[in-house]
Amino acid sequence: MLAALVAAGSALPATPAHAVNATHATVVSADPANWTPHALDGTVYRILQIGNRVYLAGSFTKVRNANNTAQLAMPRLVAFDATTGRIDTTFRPVVNGTVKALAASADGRSLYIGGAFTTVNGVAAPRVARLDVATGARVAGFAPAALNNQVNDVRLVGGRLIVGGAFQTVAGVARRGLAALNATTGAADPTVNLRLEGPRVTTSGVTAPVKVEALDVSADGSRLVFVGNFSSVAGQPRHQLAVAGLTAAGVTLSGWSTTRYQPQCAASMPTYLRGVDISPDGSWFVAVTTGAAFPGTLCDAASRFEFGAETGGKQPTWVNYTGGDTLLSVAITGSAVYVGGHQRWLDNPLGRNSAGAGAVSRPGIGAIHPVTGRALAWNPTKDRGVGTGELYATDRGLFVGSDTTMVAGEYHARVAFFPLP
Repeated sequence: MLAALVAAGSALPATPAHAVNATHATVVSADPANWTPHALDGTVYRILQIGNRVYLAGSFTKVRNANNTAQLAMPRLVAFDATTGRIDTTFRPVVNGTVKALAASADGRSLYIGGAFTTVNGVAAPRVARLDVATGARVAGFAPAALNNQVNDVRLVGGRLIVGGAFQTVAGVARRGLAALNATTGAADPTVNLRLEGPRVTTSGVTAPVKVEALDVSADGSRLVFVGNFSSVAGQPRHQLAVAGLTAAGVTLSGWSTTRYQPQCAASMPTYLRGVDISPDGSWFVAVTTGAAFPGTLCDAASRFEFGAETGGKQPTWVNYTGGDTLLSVAITGSAVYVGGHQRWLDNPLGRNSAGAGAVSRPGIGAIHPVTGRALAWNPTKDRGVGTGELYATDRGLFVGSDTTMVAGEYHARVAFFPLP
């Protein structure tokens, strides 16, 4: 498989119209733009561009413009100009808890948000809301079904808003970790019910409720990949990662499966998958993990899988190990697979919390060749902290969100942008 991919390396796919991450013909610059605003506390968990506005979501409470000392109290959700970086002070939603997920409406006039909040603009909004992109006002007619715990990720697919998180019920009905809402009304959509079960338990007895940590949908809207704490989906064994098919009639579990995420990593972590991204052409994806370094596992690594035939026993095409450090995020752009976390190295299969033979230094952020699985030369460096939790590619470059303040040796508090050359 790898030899065939290398031979085809010069013919990487073009960008589908609705790809979440834009396709780039080359790797982005290692010199971040000097115009991005700063989030002065907390974490930036999600970034999304709609038109010429960029939205930051997270747990921060204060922001400021670049080259300006004035602090603005704009907690958890803020918009800024995609060209100048200037914060938009007319977009002022009041959200009472962390925002972790964003999705644009089909017409680009509204924004779906998900997270740990329970009210927006003083009105009940149990973990999901829909807002006007210009003002942050709630969109009339969208009254979401109540979710009883946090939302971690969302995708809009046709008339459905797919939501993943730590919730166990939707509108009082059991829907562990994965559900869908009507994108217009917010009502629970009964056609998405894959019955996630089997919270994992480590050898030391550590466990946690079923949840979805991250999800992605192919550009054509036909495939869903999700990762989290589960061992059974729709009555079939699926360990931490599952693939499903999406149609107008609903969602069905795919026969695609792997047992590579069945083994335990660190005994303190029942689940260790942290992020997943589907390639722009929809034929493969990359998953990233935490969990410490354990030989023969996919802990602390980025792994590429092909979709291919819907069969079991799937093995990764390549694996890039950090040697003992967490990866939290991944973005595939065609020319690169960007990965973020609090890693010190890539190309480090022999490292055990150390740099093994062949390891390359890539603190906080790095790029992997999509075909060979080896680290690219791109190495801007970034302070590590908890880690780089968000990577988001637009047609102009790559946004980075995290809990730290230094990127490429410069002050870029919790958000940075690497432009295309």
